[in-house]
Amino acid sequence: MREIIISTASGRTRVAVIENHVPVEVYFEPPGAELVGSIYKGKVENVLPGIEAAFVNIGLEKNAFLHVHDARAVADGQGRKLGIEELLRPGQEVVVQVVKGPFKTKGPRVTTHVTIPGRYLVLAPMVQHTGVSRRIGLPSERERLRQLVAKLCPPGMGLIVRTAAEGVGEAELEHDLVNLLKLWDEIRAKAREPGPRLLFRDVELLPRILRDFFTADVARLVVDSPALQVQVLEILDEMEPGLKDRVYLETGRNLMEVYGVEQEVKRALKRRVWLKCGGYIVFDQAEALTVIDVNTGKYVGSQSLEETVVKANIEAAQEIARQLRLRNIGGIIIIDFIDMLEEKHRQEVLDALEEALRQDRVRFHILGITKLGLVELTRKKIYPSLAEMLLKPCPRCEGTGRVQVDKGDSFH
Repeated sequence: MREIIISTASGRTRVAVIENHVPVEVYFEPPGAELVGSIYKGKVENVLPGIEAAFVNIGLEKNAFLHVHDARAVADGQGRKLGIEELLRPGQEVVVQVVKGPFKTKGPRVTTHVTIPGRYLVLAPMVQHTGVSRRIGLPSERERLRQLVAKLCPPGMGLIVRTAAEGVGEAELEHDLVNLLKLWDEIRAKAREPGPRLLFRDVELLPRILRDFFTADVARLVVDSPALQVQVLEILDEMEPGLKDRVYLETGRNLMEVYGVEQEVKRALKRRVWLKCGGYIVFDQAEALTVIDVNTGKYVGSQSLEETVVKANIEAAQEIARQLRLRNIGGIIIIDFIDMLEEKHRQEVLDALEEALRQDRVRFHILGITKLGLVELTRKKIYPSLAEMLLKPCPRCEGTGRVQVDKGDSFH
């Protein structure tokens, strides 16, 4: 069972997604998050072939980073991939969309492959491509939607069917497409003016959560104030009236505490996470790489060592998948499961990890097991992780997790 909890009791909107009574995702607006999805007309400031990238002035404090892969619309007539210096030049104006917000000393990351999300569809006006959300699992429904979107897709453009479109008819999809095309026309009209300038900004957190998360598979959406309930119902009036009866009001209680969200967030900020079996997982997070170590801990099993290890690893795989979503960890992820002797057991653990990650809305890719027995995977990073938003480095150890011993015991 899936539920969504929305609270404004702290003075800002906080959202939690609950699956089978366990929090799996939390959302609130971090600094710079409002930029993600926004479309700008920018001016190219620098083109750097050495790093295959350009820096684009979009009117913010820091210039945006545009990599060649995010700028390469098409190859030339001979199929040759064009370099960044062949695609862009200093002073050129270009329409870009923010895909990752600014972080620390880095500016936002942008792409020229613009997409505009609706309730049921995502319009990709720059590319010819159609697709269906991988979260729609029934083959017959996927094929139905694939045929519908192929019929509706405007020439020279692309459409992606979102999860919310499951069971939706042609008329609703067409209505959504008409709105998206109208929005794209407005963006193009604004783009005729000189840049840098904002062309489009995605909606705020609350309507975005309702648009992207509140689908037919959500049993309840719980809010903690009458004013918030009215706001939610007004948005659903325009977006999805059939879901209004699933909105519930619970006042007089701290929803984030009642539904175990605060406790899970505190747990997710710790380096070590204990498993029910008695084993534990250790998370070590760097800027672009996260290493996860699995240990048996107090778990000794009841039969063979191999059976004990496999059970601990499978439980760890399921918890790791949940923690990646809860902590919003992105980038390269390396998992050191407890060593297993048999290949079938290693595959069993990999299958458990992949199955658990299928619930994740963020794109991931499991690369397999290395020669050293480590599992490699990647998870797309859009926003800063939970730790990056809620914690700051210790001023004494500067984030190493260690402090200097007494000077009498050191070489200083």
